[in-house]
Amino acid sequence: MKIVNLSENNTILNQFISEIRDIEVQGDQMRFRRNIERIGEIMAYEISKELTYRNSTIQTPNSEAVQSIPADNVVLGTILRAGLPLHTGFHNYFDHCENAFVSAYRKYTSENEFDVIVEYLASPRLDDKTLILVDPMLATGISADLSYRALLTKGTPAKTIFACVIASQQAVDYLISHFPEDTILYCAAIDPILNEHAYIVPGLGDAGDLCFGEKE
Repeated sequence: MKIVNLSENNTILNQFISEIRDIEVQGDQMRFRRNIERIGEIMAYEISKELTYRNSTIQTPNSEAVQSIPADNVVLGTILRAGLPLHTGFHNYFDHCENAFVSAYRKYTSENEFDVIVEYLASPRLDDKTLILVDPMLATGISADLSYRALLTKGTPAKTIFACVIASQQAVDYLISHFPEDTILYCAAIDPILNEHAYIVPGLGDAGDLCFGEKE
C-alpha cells in the first residue's frame, strides 16, 4: 500500500492542521469546518496526481489548445457525519465526480468497547471507477474498512484511494494488512497512538462534534 503523509512537507497545510488541533481555535465551528474543507482542497490537488489523464482539444477564441485532463471516472465517497466538510473540500476540486455516502458510527457496549455500525448507503455503481473515500479521522481503521465493504455492494472500483486528515499509526497498519498493495492512503498527518477510548493522540477530539456540535 502506498502511504502519503502530507505533513512531512513544509506547506500551508500544516497551518490548517495546527488550527484544527488547537483548543483555543476549536470553539469556532465555522473556522473548524472551513479548515477541514481547505485541507480537503489541498488533498484533492495532491491526489489528482494519482489519476490517469488524456489529451483534450479545446477551442479558444484564438485557436485550438491541447490540454491534459483527468480520464478517471471518480466517485467521491464520504463517511457521515464528520466527513461532510472534508467532502466539500474535495468536491470543490473534483466537481465533475459522482458521490457516495455511508453512515458509520460507534455503538458502545461498555465504556471502552464499541462496535462500528453501518446503517445507510447511497452510491452509484462503482465498477471500473476510481473511488476516493474520505473521512477526517482514521482511528482504528475499522470504520473505513466496513464502509468500503458496504460500498463494494455497488461494484468493484478499478482504483481505491483513502484520504483522512489525521490517522493513527495503528489504523495505517490495519489498512496495510487488510487491503491490496495497490490501495493508496493519503493523510494530512499521522499520530502515534490511540488512548483507552480509541481516540487518536494527540489528535484533535471528536471531529463530528467540533464541526456540528455535540450529539446526545
